[in-house]
Amino acid sequence: MSGMSQLRIYRIKEGKMDEWLDGWTKQVLPLRRKFGFRIEGAWVVPGQDRFVWILTYDGPAGFKAKDTEYYASDERKALHPDPAPLIADMEVVDMESVLPR
Repeated sequence: MSGMSQLRIYRIKEGKMDEWLDGWTKQVLPLRRKFGFRIEGAWVVPGQDRFVWILTYDGPAGFKAKDTEYYASDERKALHPDPAPLIADMEVVDMESVLPR
């Protein structure tokens, strides 16, 4: 079974992209990896305040359970400053790979 992936598209509050990227790369990215998520890539859309990333989880718990565990963790709750309030809106798409392993 291949892992579940999510495509996440965030609109970051105007003028806050640098702050967002700093918090995401220094806090969110390493913590997601610690919880077993694989980050397939992360991009910005110039001039649109958009941040796009894809993350995958292949573990036995399943993506949804591991994602819930991540958000409920003391480590996630302790992020300071928490970059999440910099997100103006988001779109999340669950995806499964069709490519053979």
